Order: sequence, then C-alpha cells, then structure tokens
Amino acid sequence: MATGQRHGHGFTLMELLISIAIVTIIILMVAQLMSNATAVARTGNKHIDTDTQARVILDRMATDFAKMLKRTDVDYYVKAPLGYKNPKAHGKGLHLKTGEPGNDQIAFFSEVPGYYPAGSSSPVSLVAYRVNAGSTTSASYLKLERMGKGLLWNGLKIQNQNDPYPMVFLPGQIAAGTGPWAQQWYAAVNNDNSAKSTTDPDYETIGPGVFRLEYYYLLKDGSISDVPQVKNNGVSQWNFSQTLSANLNAFSDVQSVAVAIAVVDPGTRSLLYDANTPGDPYWRLFNMLSDMADFKNANGNGNQAHIVGDVENNWNLAVQSAASTGKTADGSAFPPAAASAVRIYNRYIDVRTLANL
Repeated sequence: MATGQRHGHGFTLMELLISIAIVTIIILMVAQLMSNATAVARTGNKHIDTDTQARVILDRMATDFAKMLKRTDVDYYVKAPLGYKNPKAHGKGLHLKTGEPGNDQIAFFSEVPGYYPAGSSSPVSLVAYRVNAGSTTSASYLKLERMGKGLLWNGLKIQNQNDPYPMVFLPGQIAAGTGPWAQQWYAAVNNDNSAKSTTDPDYETIGPGVFRLEYYYLLKDGSISDVPQVKNNGVSQWNFSQTLSANLNAFSDVQSVAVAIAVVDPGTRSLLYDANTPGDPYWRLFNMLSDMADFKNANGNGNQAHIVGDVENNWNLAVQSAASTGKTADGSAFPPAAASAVRIYNRYIDVRTLANL
C-alpha cells in the first residue's frame, strides 16, 4: 500500500521581506499620526494655558474698573495728554531703546479689598497695573503685576503705624511729586524698580505670561482714542491749565476702557530665555514686545480715524511675521515656534456707570 506523503509549504524569503516592509510602513504611519496628535495636543494645551490666564486677568480688571471711584475730587494715573509722570510710561513701540518699558500703566482708586495687616478689611484700595520693567534678574521681569494697596476712608481713626494709609481726596494725588503720598505711592506711577521706594509689597504677579499691555478709550461719541475726552468738531478740548482730574471729569466722556494684552505660555517663555545674555536674558521677548506698536502708532494714525481692532491687528501681524521669517523687525532671530505660541487678547470694559460726583 502506498504511503501518503505530506508536503509542507513555508514562506519564501521574498514574502517575509515584503511582510516586514508592510509592517514597518504601518508602524511608521501610526507613529507619525501619534506624533501629529501629540503636537496638536501640545499646541492646544498651550492655548488653553494662555486662554485661561487671559480670562482671569481681564475678569480681574473688569471688577477693578467696575468699582473704580469715578469722582471729580479724586486723582487718577491714566493715559492722557496730561497725567503720566514719565512719558516713557506708555511705550514708544517699534524697537524701544534699552530701559524703555514699552507698556502702559494705570493707577486709580477702587472699592475693592486691598492688602494690609492681617485681621483687617479694607473698604477701598489704590489699584495699579504694570508690566514689570525693572531689573532683568527680577522674578517678575516682563510679567504683569497688580497692586491692591488697602486704604481707609479718610475720617476713620488710624490706631497705629501699621494701619493702612487713609484714602485722601485732592490735593492728595496719586502722582504727586511732593507731599505725604509721594513716597508711599511712588511705585504706582513708576516702573524702574531701581530703589526701595519704587518696589511695593502690595504688588503681585497676576499675569506671568503677559509681556505686553496697552489700553485706550471707547468714547461715548463712538470713537476710540488715547485721550479720555470727546472732541468738539474734531478738536480736543483738553485744557492744560487744569489738572488731569478736572479734564477727565470722572470719566464722563468714556464708554469703555479697551485693554489689549499679549500672552505666552510658560514653556514658550522658557524657550525665549537666553542665559548667555545676562544683561537682558529675555531680549527676544523684549524685541517682540517692541514690534507691537502703541495705540498712537497703530494703523489709522494721522488724519484717518482710528478703527476698532487696529492695535490688535498690528500685534498679530508682528507675531505672524516672526512666525514666518524667524526674525523680529530689527532682523534679530526669533524662534518661529515661539512666535506661533504668542496669543493676543482684548476686552472692552464698561465704565459708563454714573459718576459719583
């Protein structure tokens, strides 16, 4: 009887090589998809970081502005033809000279709680915002700071020297160069942090990713301006023989204060740090800051009317240019990935409530 024979057939060498090649291609495709998904997730997380930070900051500003003391007998430190003690306090824009902050500042009285000795509660505060432009070695350098200096209404008895300063009306001005408040409130109107009097323990870093701050006014006639006063037949009625408070008239001409900020996430800020330049390790961030023009230098300057969104558009164009060329306007290198991570935000904060005249 014939014995049946079984013949086994295995894979040929060519079939094995083709199989390995196909598996390799599949693995590479999956790896690429995972890499792209990770990059998208990383970018999304960065945007979430900046979105969350911007929302918190602008909400805080909205609360402070909503409770601002709008009176003719209190002082303000705001952008106006007369008001800033140092003209460099609201920046020049477009590649500043070393030492110029390039950011706006603001200080005013507000009925929000402030910082002062434990166990006490302040009914009113001196509120100020600035992007720290002091020492480059400071932990808060090129970060948004907020002051909430707790005060008492004048007329309340001060029990001891640790009690807060009283809230004073004119002539006790925020920006007074002399008098009892010149040193106590000096940090609210200066930004160099070069001396003890320019720093203040009531400042806190509220926006560690915010490196650019600009504000302007939406007036009740529908125009936007860096002068908080409606023009009469196109002519400013600002009277330089009067005080800022007299011209401002308790924000009577202002509908909203428009606030614009530029924000980077912590990872991007670290990427822009240059340890080899101890004089200014954040020179790249400073260059980007200086490419973001001031309101007065935004599109629409000159005889044309300013248009809502001009400042923010100018800033976005500066960011997009750096992202595509890898350089800022002066030709200095700027990582495109870092430029792509910079986010611009703005909000119009309503201040049209009736003034407490």
